[in-house]
Amino acid sequence: MSWATASDGTRLHYEVIGRRSAPPVLMIQGLGADKHLWDLQRFVLATRYRVIAHDNRGAGRSDKPFGPYTLPQMADDAMAVLDHAGIENAHVVGASMGGAISQLVGILHPERVRSLSLVCTSCSNHQWRRDLLSSWGDLALEKGMSEMTMQAARWVIGPRSLRRLWPAFSWLGPVATSRESHGFHAQVQAILDADDSLSTLLGQISVPTAVIVGNQDILTPRGDSEELADRIPTAELTVLSGAAHGLMIEHATTFNRVLGDFLTRAELAWKAQQTRTEGGRHLRAVPNAS
Repeated sequence: MSWATASDGTRLHYEVIGRRSAPPVLMIQGLGADKHLWDLQRFVLATRYRVIAHDNRGAGRSDKPFGPYTLPQMADDAMAVLDHAGIENAHVVGASMGGAISQLVGILHPERVRSLSLVCTSCSNHQWRRDLLSSWGDLALEKGMSEMTMQAARWVIGPRSLRRLWPAFSWLGPVATSRESHGFHAQVQAILDADDSLSTLLGQISVPTAVIVGNQDILTPRGDSEELADRIPTAELTVLSGAAHGLMIEHATTFNRVLGDFLTRAELAWKAQQTRTEGGRHLRAVPNAS
């Protein structure tokens, strides 16, 4: 486990698993979540990739400075993690807020991205979602993270899975109380303050892009992913039947297969592009024999 430092001095906790020589995959989690919500993916992917996962500022073991935070700032944080890990570019996988951060990485730092996987996310926020997230942030400050977690669970986990997993949520409630609410609130504000006009730049993304959503996702519904896939020229949309917002946990086996298949194809495309680039450089370096 390691620590990177952001440009403003914020310490960012991250972990790298997998072979050093393997293709790198950077995984960015969503609102209030830490790297462990990727555990069902990280350890599977680590058999073939070098997997880097960090805690966003305000969550997990990373510093939780009082706000404001911004999503572009958190995109820069992700690049600080890659820099500290000595990684030039990576396949970037982001879920929910992490998907919004990943879009900004693709727009602001295109040279660092081999591919994008945008999971249960959107490129803009409807007013109803803004109101909902604002209420979560206020609830966290007023009544603590335990109460907020219980409220948010119904939006994140599908109905059948929620009935099955509710005992675990009930048990985790007291644990969540110990989490600091101001970092969560600052992340909410970063989402609410985001400049949705940046979505007009999504057409500049040229790397292979997977857009993945569950058909039972009520927090970032299918229409949000369809808009993303329409705006990104290289995007392919996959809809997982029966999955909700927490699809990487609820439907880990199916999700891992879809993500793994995409990363395999994206890495082959990246290697082919590198071969063409190197071949072009070699041709330019050869003097004309005529």
